[in-house]
Amino acid sequence: MPPRRRPSADEVAAAGADLRAAGIAAGEGLAAVVQAVLTAVLAETPVPRRPLGLAVRNTLGALEEAVPGRTVEVRVPPFAAVQCIEGPRHTRGTPPNVVETDAVTWLLLADGALTWVDAVASGKVRASGLRADLSGVLPLRRESSQP
Repeated sequence: MPPRRRPSADEVAAAGADLRAAGIAAGEGLAAVVQAVLTAVLAETPVPRRPLGLAVRNTLGALEEAVPGRTVEVRVPPFAAVQCIEGPRHTRGTPPNVVETDAVTWLLLADGALTWVDAVASGKVRASGLRADLSGVLPLRRESSQP
């Protein structure tokens, strides 16, 4: 799998501008935009699509870096999917271990505001396969979601 592409300065600036246009305070730079999105999500404030996607891709990239591998596919449609966790390698078709959720739920899990057990029990996360349990790797450490 090729390395995850970092967003360009223009993409980050546009996401920050979208946040500010929506009345959400956001500083400059990727870390500030991601933090502003997390803060807005925690406050249950609607977040524009572009910064929401940027935050999802950034935190999924942090997950991919924290637990590299190709055993579990984590999907947050329509924004991104990554493979992570070492073990049997998946190469074709639908992977045997899949986690799928929406953007807001993913960000709450990554931040630690929602536990894995609660997300699965409520149906906000669909997890299939013996290795599709991310409770041991979530929440992501704060510095992992930073550039």
